[in-house]
Formats: sequence, structure tokens, C-alpha cells
Amino acid sequence: MKKYDLLIIGGGVSGCACAYIASKLGLKTALVEKNNYLGGLATGGLVVPVMKSETSGINTEFFSDLVLNAKKYNAQIEYSDGNKGWFNPNILKIVLDDMLSKNNVDIFFETYPTSVSKSENLVKGIELSSNMLSLYIEAKYYLDSTGDSKIFQLLSEDFFENDEKKQPSSLRFIMSGVDIKKLKNFLIKIDKNKDVTNYCKINGEIHLTSAYTWDDKGWNLAPIFNNALKNGDLEPHDTSYFQIFTVAGAVGSIAFNCPRLPDYAQNDPLDYSKKIIEGRKAIYRISLFMKKYFEGFENAYISQIADMTGVRESNKIMAVKQLTYNDLFCEKPPKNPILSGTYPIDVHSNEKNSSKLLKTGKYYMEISSLKSKNYSNLYAAGRNLGADKLAHSALRTQLSCMSMGEAVAREIFLQFEK
Repeated sequence: MKKYDLLIIGGGVSGCACAYIASKLGLKTALVEKNNYLGGLATGGLVVPVMKSETSGINTEFFSDLVLNAKKYNAQIEYSDGNKGWFNPNILKIVLDDMLSKNNVDIFFETYPTSVSKSENLVKGIELSSNMLSLYIEAKYYLDSTGDSKIFQLLSEDFFENDEKKQPSSLRFIMSGVDIKKLKNFLIKIDKNKDVTNYCKINGEIHLTSAYTWDDKGWNLAPIFNNALKNGDLEPHDTSYFQIFTVAGAVGSIAFNCPRLPDYAQNDPLDYSKKIIEGRKAIYRISLFMKKYFEGFENAYISQIADMTGVRESNKIMAVKQLTYNDLFCEKPPKNPILSGTYPIDVHSNEKNSSKLLKTGKYYMEISSLKSKNYSNLYAAGRNLGADKLAHSALRTQLSCMSMGEAVAREIFLQFEK
């Protein structure tokens, strides 16, 4: 049996942030990850770039160090709007390995929890399984950063708003062999709205972004999508959401934040799997559409399909304090904020004209929204935070998730200091 000060289940960006900071603070830390790489959706899910948000410098040490380390690997750029979170998702796996290993974090890859032992209001230990063996680990504190709240599931905990319809997921992909200069000239000729389609030059390379949805918002790229629908080159749902970005350190590559998966029956893994199959078919259609309708894609090809589905919303924990929509409009910060953000309320929907993108101003979170309501040594961080739907939609982004993980590490360290 192994013993640690802190055991983290889930090696996405929130789990990595927690492990990195906790180990730097001197806590004996272990990180358990079901895949054979770290980073979660930021790497395996191809969710790049990190969405921009004003952090006020609260619990951002991990992100700052991540930027510095990724830069050494030519896996990061700072976009023209000041966003430093444009990463290369593949090289980021190596960067995270390096950062955590150098800080003596014990990493268990291809390992997952199978059961949890408890005593009254304390988690006592977690049984883990891998393709080699099973092992039991005890710790003084635990973090569930699995996104889907696997530890809370094993504890048979109830979840907040569990019966409410969840936001649709996406299955992202990358196309390479793109003539970026030709694409840039094509896009800016069609779309003059710089809030949607814009570009910049960094170290001699062009970087850009553009977007379109089927919502009635006067998108300048709409004629292209409508023409493809008319010609039978796209299906209606393929046009529900479209967003593209260049990739740091990957010349000629474009990352797609699409397609959205069609709605699936909750708690039906077979139906969910069928929708993933539909998603891959949609990726192929979209790739042919790009080659036919977008200049610069003539010689492009699908170079990568995400290993992980881009889940936006799943099991939100019952926390000591549930963060709510109203908390996003507070006039002053709480006494001990663990993060600050300005990313808007961002609720995706598979129904036309039903998505929400609403500005909030600056908002804050306290550690109580990451503390289990029923177990005093159990925390959550990431998209499983304790929040209602609207607050969650603003805080589920990677920058906030990193701050959450870092905040949990510092909170637990303070408990050891007492």
C-alpha cells in the first residue's frame, strides 16, 4: 500500500496544475490518469487555444510556468490579442511530462479508480487498476479532477442539476497541408468582421482564427455554408458550429472546434457511441467541404482526430457553496477569491438560435465551490466544479480550471501548515 499527502485522480489541466503546485510546496503527491498522457482535453481532446480570460493574477503560477516551458519546445505563441495560451496539443504532452516529473510527482498512467473506502465524512483510500496490477493508495487529501466526477460516482454522491439537459459535446480534429497565407487572403476578403475573422504574424508565420454557426447572427461566411448545403456537400447539423485556429509550432495546420455531436440519450453508452461514429463521419464531410470551398485547403488532409470527446458539461458536484449565475455579477471580490475570470456565459445548444453567449464583467470563485459537501478531505477541480448551469458555462474553460487545481493545492498545503 502506498501513502501520499495528496492523491489526484484525473490528469487534465486542473489535475496537472494541482499536482505541480502541491509538489512544489513540498506535499508528497500522486497523479492518476486513465490515458497514457497528461493534459486531458487540452492535449488528447485537441482543445486549443486556451480561451482568453482576465485572471487578475490569482492562482496563475502554473499557467505562467506552462507558457514558459511550452515556449522552450516551440509549442506556444502569444496571439495579437495578448492571449498566451495558443499551444501545440501534441507537444504539450511532453511539456507536462517534463514539468511534473521534475517536481517529483508520481504519475500513474493507464490507471483508473475502481472503488473508494470511506469512514464517516472522510475518504480513506482508493483502489486503482491498471493493465499490470491493482493497487490501493491512501492519502490525507483527495482531488477528483476527472471531469465526470468518477470518485464522487464511486461514493454514490448526488450531482447538481443532474436531470437537466447537458450541453452538446464536440469531436475536434486537425487538418494539415494547408496554405495558411492563401487561406488568410481568402477569409479576410469574405469576412471583414475582425471580431470573428482575424490574423496576425508571429515569428514570420501567419496565425488566424475564424468562425460560423447556423444561428441567425449575420455571419459573413454564411453563403459558403448555405451553398454547400444546397449542393449536398454538408448535412444541416454539420453547420451548427464551426471554428478554426492555427496551431503553434505546426506550420500548415488548422485545428477545428467542431463538429458538435448530435444529442444522445443520457445514461445510454450505446447511443453515445453511435453519436461519436456520426461525429467522425461529419469530420470527413467537413474535410471535403474545406477542400472544395475554402482556398488554401486544396492539398490539405485530416492529420489528427481527437482521442477524447470534447465534453462541455457532465457531473457537477454538490459543493459546500454552489456557485450561481448571480455570483458572476458581484460588484467586489469575496474575502479569499481563488480565481478571477471574465470569460462570458457560453452555453452551447443543438437547437438553432438557442445557444447563449453573454458578457458578465469580472467574477470570482471561492474554494467552497470546490469542496465536497459530504467529505471534508475531498475536492473537485475542472468542469465538475460546484456551480449551476450558467455559472458553470463561464468557468469550465481551461484557464479557470488551471486556477482551480492550483487553488486546491494551496488550500491543502495550508491545512498541513496548521
